[in-house]
Amino acid sequence: MDFKGSDTIPGPRAEDQLPHTAESAAKIVIVGGFGVGKTTMVGSVSEIKPLTTEETMTQAGIGVDDNFGSATKTATTVAMDFGRIKITDQLVLYLFGTPGQQRFWFLWHGLFEGALGAVVLVDTRRLEVSFEVMGRLEERGVPFVVAVNTFPNAPRYHIEELRTALDLSPGIPIMECDARRRASSRDVLVTLMRFLHSLHMAGALT
Repeated sequence: MDFKGSDTIPGPRAEDQLPHTAESAAKIVIVGGFGVGKTTMVGSVSEIKPLTTEETMTQAGIGVDDNFGSATKTATTVAMDFGRIKITDQLVLYLFGTPGQQRFWFLWHGLFEGALGAVVLVDTRRLEVSFEVMGRLEERGVPFVVAVNTFPNAPRYHIEELRTALDLSPGIPIMECDARRRASSRDVLVTLMRFLHSLHMAGALT
């Protein structure tokens, strides 16, 4: 775009501007293994055009990455995804989706800094990849909820069966979601905020 001859520099689009009613904001991270739907969730729920750092998957990743599902997946996040959603007129959430490939997990440390809470996205076809993800959150003291992304061909289990399989304590919320649908992804975030509020009221959060 050519701005020659113009004295003004275009600002952010109207839909990208922070709501004037916003009084507080919180950083939320969306984590999980490769291909569980993190980029999809950020993109479906964000009220602004999401920032993504996806790169085309190449043959170089074969034997290095856990490429489950790569028959249809052609790109992967290499740094982060970023989006924003207004939960109430006063509260805005900044969403940071983490890379799923294990060789990029070193970036998680910076993304976790200042995070109020997290959403752990789970694929029932690969429950085992969730353990290290949740372990990292627990090590850093980041509260989280678990969202089971309902892929079309994935096996379905009762929520309490999944709680047992994931070794989740009774107090941690777990729910099904469809990361492609905005309303479903928003429900997950609302559940997280309610969970964080309950922890705060119980004195578990400062």
